[in-house]
Amino acid sequence: MTEIKNVIKVLKDGGIGILPTDTIYGIVGSAFSKKAVERIYEVKGRDMDKPFIVLISAIAEIEKFGIIPPIIRGSGQRPRVFDDVFSKYWPGKVSIVLPCKSKKFEYLHRGKKSIAFRLPAKKALIEIIKKTGPLVAPSANPSGLPPAENITQAKKYFKDSVDFYIVGGVKKGKPSKVISLISGSHLILRK
Repeated sequence: MTEIKNVIKVLKDGGIGILPTDTIYGIVGSAFSKKAVERIYEVKGRDMDKPFIVLISAIAEIEKFGIIPPIIRGSGQRPRVFDDVFSKYWPGKVSIVLPCKSKKFEYLHRGKKSIAFRLPAKKALIEIIKKTGPLVAPSANPSGLPPAENITQAKKYFKDSVDFYIVGGVKKGKPSKVISLISGSHLILRK
């Protein structure tokens, strides 16, 4: 338990590290720390125009990003597609892209004016996110190489360029399915 407390402190202080998500190993950092986000881009050697997926612990956390699913004019209600998609896929291995036009979060949406969110089903991960706040979580690999399937491979990739490693066995999963709700209807971007 002490290890998890230390990880939570590191993440709250803007650090980054490797941990098992509900799909694959991810390199994680606070979604509210521009410094952590930029450091992950640097460590991964990732294209700076390619946004990260953000892990949340509850649907309500989306509102922390200035994202409130649109209300149908005059009705005071959200289009059912939002609630239908959220309840169908979350919690689970599906990322949902929502519009985010806020300049405050440009370091996350990279000018795309949208952010992909995922509400994972893994309880241990949810407990961490509840304490740290939303986390960016791209796959644990340098760009162009396959995702790390275990901590040994992750350590070969990143050595001491991250602040912690959490062991979670072998993870041979696939990256999450991605669905866009940008247009108000649902469109599958990655199966």
